[in-house]
Amino acid sequence: MGDRRTTWRSWLVLVGATLLACTAQAQAWGFEQVAQLARERAARPHRTAPADLPAALAALDYDGLRDIRFGPDRALWRDAQLPFEAMFFHRGRYHPEPVRIHALDAAGRVADVPWRRADFDYGKNQLDTSGWPDLGHAGFRIHYPLNGTAYKDELVVFLGASYFRALGAGQQYGLSARGLAIDTVGGSGPEEFPRFSEFWLQRPAADAREVVVLALLESRRATGAYRFTVRPGQDTAVQVQARLFLRAGEPPVATLGIAPLTSMFQHGENQPRPGDFRPEVHDSDGLMVASATGEWLWRPLQNPRTPVATSFALPGLRGFGLMQRDRAYASYEDGEARYERRPSAWVRPLGDWGPGRVELLQLPTPDETHDNIAAYWVPARLPAPGEPLDLAYEILWQGDTQQRPPNGWTVQSRRGQGFVRPEDQAALAGTVQHVVDFTGPALAGLPADAPVRAVATADANGRIEQQLAYFNPASRSWRMTLRVRPLDPARPVELRAFLQHGNDILTETWTQLVLPDSAAR
Repeated sequence: MGDRRTTWRSWLVLVGATLLACTAQAQAWGFEQVAQLARERAARPHRTAPADLPAALAALDYDGLRDIRFGPDRALWRDAQLPFEAMFFHRGRYHPEPVRIHALDAAGRVADVPWRRADFDYGKNQLDTSGWPDLGHAGFRIHYPLNGTAYKDELVVFLGASYFRALGAGQQYGLSARGLAIDTVGGSGPEEFPRFSEFWLQRPAADAREVVVLALLESRRATGAYRFTVRPGQDTAVQVQARLFLRAGEPPVATLGIAPLTSMFQHGENQPRPGDFRPEVHDSDGLMVASATGEWLWRPLQNPRTPVATSFALPGLRGFGLMQRDRAYASYEDGEARYERRPSAWVRPLGDWGPGRVELLQLPTPDETHDNIAAYWVPARLPAPGEPLDLAYEILWQGDTQQRPPNGWTVQSRRGQGFVRPEDQAALAGTVQHVVDFTGPALAGLPADAPVRAVATADANGRIEQQLAYFNPASRSWRMTLRVRPLDPARPVELRAFLQHGNDILTETWTQLVLPDSAAR
């Protein structure tokens, strides 16, 4: 009888332990749970989140909303003195849709992070918040002692649609990333902007050097699960794991933009702006692409008069990014904006993304307050509705030390003529000249009289009339002068060029779209 009791008790203990383990497992929340939620949402029609705001809050203008500040002493994880802290943005007319935010403990248990009146200082605004319900939040930012131990700097911000941006040490906010872009170019209707509707912030350990954020993405034609692992440093790294689903019963997606980047280019060395004392104004000055074939491409950005979309078809991708290569204050002379501190964002696929294209959209902008540049990867094959598309990639937010080609790269790209003798003016009329400087390890060891040559090609609408390469002793770099004649001045010309020495390719491929005068500013 005693043996039976012992066996029975042991069985009860085993069952109890199993039930506890199953309960704990059921309570744990992670990427797979968000992915299952995204799959279920994709099988149902999309529901637009209600964006009703109290009338007094909806009436606040930009300055009024800026006066609403989250109290740092109310930050998530502040009381535990953890290396990371989270603070939240108030909803308003510019970010009216509510975002649900949850906190995850070390065991993966979920707790809501509600809106609380006491978390915010409303400044000079005279608002009666007593009757307001739980408004939710517009987004959040995570702080970390990035530049020193005395203060927790802003590290990464998630705010608006699926936008987010991060900083490395010594950097200042510039371009943004997005979770997903749909029909930015090529769709039958306007661009669709998916949004992160829900977040889960994972509590970091006391000695953590990274922080994890889970997110649910939703839009009319797609859903997705995201896991962001943010590692602060000189080059802050954001590792992204994503699983996407297209909805059935909706118009087909024309362009699915993976790892989209959004930036601003108003003017630069290749496109001066008369009347502006600042030589350059931009968050990024070029698109860099690394093909799986080993070729590196550099496309200087432009501010066109009309929208311009171009793409680079590739058998596979090693990386792409919108880069701020020019890091000299003298290039901008803007003591407030400090464009030389704006980060570059380099996207590196983790795994094989297969064939596709990097697409670049350049829009006209009258000033620096509007983002007008977008770049993203478009896969050659779209998943069927309900079929998961799994992707992983890393975004490096880089400053003075950034990703470059292994051999040589563009230092500056200028457009225009120098002195032209009167007797040559007629012959040069209608031509466009580019002057491009290159540097890099493949060039550094060459003597000044090395037989370096410029290898340049133009599409069917252009005829290259001059291509020269020579050493520039003033800058210790190599200069290419390229003159092209558009055959039809009303159409653009696509140029490609690089420097070569013998059989060795010395530089990345500089590529430019020469816009007609009617389309170029």
